[in-house]
Amino acid sequence: MTLHMILLLLGAGILGGAVNAVAGGATLFTFPAMMAAGLAPVVANASSSIALTPGHISGVLSERAQLPSLDRKLWLHVSIAAVGGGAGAVLLLVTPERIFTALVPALIGIATLIFAFSRHLQSWLQSHSGSESHERPTLRQIMLVPTAVYGGYFGAGMGVMLMAVFSMTSDWAVRTANAVKNLLGAAANWMAIVFFIWQGVIAWPETLVMLLGAIIGGFTGGKLLSVVPVLWIRRFVIIMGVVMTVFYAWRYWV
Repeated sequence: MTLHMILLLLGAGILGGAVNAVAGGATLFTFPAMMAAGLAPVVANASSSIALTPGHISGVLSERAQLPSLDRKLWLHVSIAAVGGGAGAVLLLVTPERIFTALVPALIGIATLIFAFSRHLQSWLQSHSGSESHERPTLRQIMLVPTAVYGGYFGAGMGVMLMAVFSMTSDWAVRTANAVKNLLGAAANWMAIVFFIWQGVIAWPETLVMLLGAIIGGFTGGKLLSVVPVLWIRRFVIIMGVVMTVFYAWRYWV
């Protein structure tokens, strides 16, 4: 790697780790940076997933006290998320490179839309929830399957999708839902990572550089919040997502 690429990956990791700690959306930075470093799209996606593992770990640990009791039902949720994440990883690995490359603009665009309208979606779901019970564990388990598969396949926006599922199928408080979201998201991502490592599709030098940046960014996220309002950070992530979508659409579709 050249010094230029090292700085690019380190900077993307720092930025991704910081925005993940504050608002989410790190994949919209780390995945394009991996591709800019010359990695093939599938390898860039898998390597980006590993580089962002510090955020998964810190998310689970920071909200562990808010988790409901670890009964058979919750363990089943974790198992579904893990199996779905693994299935998504396998689906990614068997997708021909040219097909995944063609999907890249759409995947980034979808992730950007999910991130941009996440608050609107959650507000709409809350306004239509009323006072009746929404505790539907079987429906929640069914909806977890495609969500976890998507998480293992690409991942960006999975947290928002999980919160939407919980809003429709549970009576959990927001912090409880967020804690379960972190746990299930981590399960899906970590299982996908197992398959990526097993199949040897990780570009380790690039991944380790970005991983170091993500660790630094995760610790500085709180400081970023004290300087820049969350709304500005969200707008920046959305703008970058739109720019990346247009860039890759022009590159791969035109």
